[in-house]
Amino acid sequence: MKVLHDKRGDSIRIMFDDVTPYSYGKSLDDERYIDYGENGELLGVSILDLRAGVELDGLPERETIEKILVSRGIKVYTRRR
Repeated sequence: MKVLHDKRGDSIRIMFDDVTPYSYGKSLDDERYIDYGENGELLGVSILDLRAGVELDGLPERETIEKILVSRGIKVYTRRR
């Protein structure tokens, strides 16, 4: 796993698999994007606008992502229903 945190750009890229070729991406909203390989394997997650905090709902590998974000002092939250 590789983490690229761009503090100046207020974004983070978490790469779970940097070997498998990219096949398609999915946008959860304007700030959260997920990349997949041909067989649906998770390649990575990109998150923008970190200063506003990161909504964890809908993200794959949610617990891992939360640990990474919290360790970097990034606020995380979930939607209350």
